[in-house]
Amino acid sequence: MFAHNKRLQYTVRVSEPNPALANLMLEQFGGPQGELAAAMRYFTQAVSEDDPGRKDMLFDIATEELSHLEIIGHIVAMLNKGAKGRLAEAVDSEADMYKAITGPGNDSHITQVLYGGGTPLINSAGVPWTAAYIDSITEPTADLRSNIAAEARAKIVYERLIALTDDPGVKEALGFLMTREVAHQKSFEKALYAIEPNFPPGKMPADPRFASVYYNMSQGPGEMRGPWNQGADWDFVTDREKQQAVDGGSGEAEVALPSGDIDILKQMAMRTMSDPMSTPRTGAELGMSMQSAGGGTMAGSSGNAMGEPVGASKGGPLDDTGLGKPSDKGTAKSTKAMKK
Repeated sequence: MFAHNKRLQYTVRVSEPNPALANLMLEQFGGPQGELAAAMRYFTQAVSEDDPGRKDMLFDIATEELSHLEIIGHIVAMLNKGAKGRLAEAVDSEADMYKAITGPGNDSHITQVLYGGGTPLINSAGVPWTAAYIDSITEPTADLRSNIAAEARAKIVYERLIALTDDPGVKEALGFLMTREVAHQKSFEKALYAIEPNFPPGKMPADPRFASVYYNMSQGPGEMRGPWNQGADWDFVTDREKQQAVDGGSGEAEVALPSGDIDILKQMAMRTMSDPMSTPRTGAELGMSMQSAGGGTMAGSSGNAMGEPVGASKGGPLDDTGLGKPSDKGTAKSTKAMKK
């Protein structure tokens, strides 16, 4: 069960309203690296976890992330406080209000107009929160690594937000949230390393023929060697021939089909076969030829847009098959009628 305490985990002190900054803070409220995504990621992992130690840790951190969501939400609400009232009571003229919410450096018009200066579950660009942010796969050796990366990404976002404001109270609260990302990363790393073995993730071993091979697939200026592809742990393969069909097979895709399927596939292939000797007239060519016949400048007087001769335009207009009709006086008269 959940029980809510109305006191925040960290005190929120905002010096003055700043709707533009509030909009940026929504990145950690309803964004992919935000607190709601973290809470849902760890909560769903905890529900499915069988190890009692990891289960307890995940529930603790998930619940703390909800507390962090509350802190961010209050920061957004306090930064929007003035704009929320002015918008709700329409105290400014239309021009002044429009200027205030769309002025230079202020991207808060989405949250101000659509959400009344509230705390919607969107990111700073107005994109709604989605469960697609949660990438858990219910394998602790994979999920813990994903959690470590998620905490690292969240820390970087907090660093960038701290750099964007000179409000001391906001900086202080964001610094606390950033530091807790480090603490959670440490917990997840400890939990991962407590599983032995934990690499490679999962149960099945890697194929030893390919587990320590580095294929130098992108070749040319700028190639670098380092611990990621050199040393006793690596077999560095740069020969293009040795990068193909590495299993010793033909390197082609094969499938064994029942005879009935083979006959059907042959029938389909015959029906959809392209004629390599054909010279079909395209819609673009038809349009250019008709424009040329009508006196347009696109195709020129004797060629198409590329300056090449257009044989089908000789002798009169084209029909919908792309075949030219013989030119006669009646055709010339009809062409004049079309122009009229």
